[in-house]
Amino acid sequence: MNSATNPQPVLADAVSTAAMSPAEARLLFRSGLVTPTAGWSAGYAQANLIIVPKAQAFDVLLFAQRNPKSCPILGVLDAGETTGPLLAGGDIRTDVPRYTVYVDGELVADPTDITDYWRDDLVTFIVGCSFTFEAALQEAGIGIAHIDQGTNVPMYRTSVRCEPAGSISGPLVVSMRPIPASQVPDAVRVTARYPAVHGAPVHVGNPAELGITDLGRPDFGDPVEIKDGYVPVFWACGVTPQAAVMESKPSLAIGHAPGHMLITDARDSAYLV
Repeated sequence: MNSATNPQPVLADAVSTAAMSPAEARLLFRSGLVTPTAGWSAGYAQANLIIVPKAQAFDVLLFAQRNPKSCPILGVLDAGETTGPLLAGGDIRTDVPRYTVYVDGELVADPTDITDYWRDDLVTFIVGCSFTFEAALQEAGIGIAHIDQGTNVPMYRTSVRCEPAGSISGPLVVSMRPIPASQVPDAVRVTARYPAVHGAPVHVGNPAELGITDLGRPDFGDPVEIKDGYVPVFWACGVTPQAAVMESKPSLAIGHAPGHMLITDARDSAYLV
């Protein structure tokens, strides 16, 4: 990356990442900072990405419409577009901490900049992320294990199949947050008010019912400690389209690295019902 056109910004120690504006955060990522984004830019919505050639875009759109819990679309950039209202002045090719690049369903690279992979026929789907409602959970007095433990959120492929659409099919992916048993009803109530960013949990309790055999070995992200008296709670996850890409094997697809999200200019409150 050309440091002359993308100078490295200086982040003062006293400035909390939670207090950063989305534009400030995106500038840091554009300059090469790689980090999970949970807890960043409090009050602003975070988002998943799935980028595909225009030839596959309708199937991805239909897949999202048939599976709105896991794939709630917040916005779409038309073929070749690199910016839009959700990232004013930003660049979808550089402003995410890390990306994933798939060729024929195989992960071939996880760069911090996808300019070299960019094509004029690529359509970008910006998909809601459960990081968006985490501030609301914290305000309700519910701790977030991966934030408290300084790790990435654990995510798991499940045995639950999504509704297929054209050439796209795959399993539901879920994110997991351990919640004190007494606070599970509050967690359900709080997150149900954010349907555009996955909403209420899809499952509470026994992971085996989702086909998950070991919570200590997530398919994406990092394991977290589950303390005594805590219950695993599972939300639909926007990594689901990437799992579908791995299974369906389009010629090219690009996503965000799980947990390394696009921080948008939209307020969390815009998705509160």
